[in-house]
Amino acid sequence: MEKSLREEVLEAFPQKEVDIRTYSPLSLAFLGDGVYSLIVRTMAISKGNRQAEKLHNDTRKYVSAQAQARIGDAIQELLTEEEARIYRRGRNSNPYHHAKNATLEEYLKATALETLCGYLYLKDDTARFLELMKAGIQRAGI
Repeated sequence: MEKSLREEVLEAFPQKEVDIRTYSPLSLAFLGDGVYSLIVRTMAISKGNRQAEKLHNDTRKYVSAQAQARIGDAIQELLTEEEARIYRRGRNSNPYHHAKNATLEEYLKATALETLCGYLYLKDDTARFLELMKAGIQRAGI
């Protein structure tokens, strides 16, 4: 059986096992932000070798708080009960700041999506997050 990226990272850099249910929503969002960014950058570079500026411009439409909020709204009815609970924890978090170019509501929805992404990554269920993200992008028209 093939190892997940998370399993390979933990094998290379062993850490004590932590119950993912104990992570705060903002810790999950911190991780989820990186995973989400990796997914979007992979999408951009898969279109071919281009200048870094063009790659960056291609990713901007997916990584803004507004876009992430729209994706989050678009996947609501697709979430399992557990996923919806994690999403709500992220949306109800109390961040220290929010994006300058987004409303607080958009920022909290983006944080919720990142929280869900981080949670599914830690569960080694990135396939589920990719499924949700693909549906969200299509439904949101991004």
